[in-house]
Amino acid sequence: MKLATIQVGSQSLAAIQVAMGYLPLPARNLSELMKKTDWLATATKVLDGHSANMLVPVEQAQLLTPVPEPSKVICCGLNYADHILEMGRELPKYPTLFAKFADTLTGPETEISSTASSNVDWEAELAVVIGTEIHQASVEEASAAIAGYTVANDVSMRDWQRRTLQWFQGKAFDATTPLGPVIVTVDEIDPEQGVEVICRINGEEVQRGNTASFVFSAAQLVSYISEFTTLRPGDLVLTGTPGGVGMGMEPPRFLTDGDELQTEIPGIGILQNKFRLRVETPVKTH
Repeated sequence: MKLATIQVGSQSLAAIQVAMGYLPLPARNLSELMKKTDWLATATKVLDGHSANMLVPVEQAQLLTPVPEPSKVICCGLNYADHILEMGRELPKYPTLFAKFADTLTGPETEISSTASSNVDWEAELAVVIGTEIHQASVEEASAAIAGYTVANDVSMRDWQRRTLQWFQGKAFDATTPLGPVIVTVDEIDPEQGVEVICRINGEEVQRGNTASFVFSAAQLVSYISEFTTLRPGDLVLTGTPGGVGMGMEPPRFLTDGDELQTEIPGIGILQNKFRLRVETPVKTH
């Protein structure tokens, strides 16, 4: 099942994506829907019993951030062996984690702008969506708590990230982490079997990795995180990025004004985000 949050006129709706459009669900978005304990049964009932007059045609719907109101967005910084080696590090014993705010998220086709950074980098990622509240969960319990997966790009302001040993300030700019276009439920995709994570800039492929090479699987990450914080329905866990980020190139390469960033995971979909980047020089006063 493919789940989405869509805009129809002035209204936002949780919905199921089908061949010809979207089937509305009884919630404003997927964050709201997933707070209901029977959300999956509700969606299944709508899918199985829908009629043609319920359908919202594709051309009438705009895709939004699928889960706009997570209580937590937790990210794994290093999880592909090639990217870890590219960054000059050893394979980790424990996940390297940092957090984002919900404000950081933006839509699958949203234009992203910044006037604060001249080192804007890309990081294509698989994102895990939590479907059941868990705390101190085993790997098996964590796996059962995953609702599905979506596409993310952990766009990073490297000049801000390098200001201190803590990554947070380079990772938490408002509306810079595109997410979507849909959430695919766990019955349709299995990252342990391997899915490709691909990033392109203006059509040029810069990243291609496979989740089969994760150091920590999605379920292992969710289990580990749940040891110290409760994860709730609609929360997100970003699983890390493969090699090919701009900071790791020789010489380093960063996004420029007008670039289009395309992030793809086959079986889920594609994010297409144009960048407007104009670094403002402070005006000197005397």
